[in-house]
Amino acid sequence: MARITFKNQPVNTSGSLPATGSTAPDFRLTTAELNDVSLSDYAGKKKILNIVPSLDTGVCATSARRFDREVARLADTVCLTISADLPFASSRFCKSEGVTNVVTLSELRDRSFGADYGCRMTDGPLAGLLSRAVVVLDENNKVLHTEQVPEITQEPDYDGALKAAG
Repeated sequence: MARITFKNQPVNTSGSLPATGSTAPDFRLTTAELNDVSLSDYAGKKKILNIVPSLDTGVCATSARRFDREVARLADTVCLTISADLPFASSRFCKSEGVTNVVTLSELRDRSFGADYGCRMTDGPLAGLLSRAVVVLDENNKVLHTEQVPEITQEPDYDGALKAAG
C-alpha cells in the first residue's frame, strides 16, 4: 500500500504500482466507443498509462492535455488515460478540449485495474477512485518507469515519463 495525500490529508492506496522491470498486469478497460480492450490491443507500442481520479478535475485534465501534446512527438507510443469516468464523459472531455492523441479508458465493466496496479484509493474523500500515477511500459509490457504522485493535487513528472518512453 502507498500512502499519499489529498489536499495534505493522508490517503492510502490498495497496493503498490508494478515494479520496474516486471511485466505489467493485463487489464480489461472500456474505450470511449464502448469497446473492451487489453494490453494486447496495443501490442508493439510503448504505452504511457496516465492514471487519474477523474478527467472532471483540473489537474487530471491538465495531464491529459499535456500527454496529448507530448505523445504526438513519440514514435510507436500510445498514451492511455485511465479513470473510473464513464466513457461518455471521457469522450465529451476529449471533444471539448481537442484531445486527439490520448486514448481514454474506463473501469466501466471491470474494476480490477485499480487492485492489479495498486492504485485504488481505499480511504479519504476520493475512496474508490484511482490515484494519480504514471506507468510506462515498453513494447512487450515490461515496466520501464512508475510514479505514484504523492499529492493528488500535483501533476506527475511528465519529463520522467516521457524520457522513459522516448
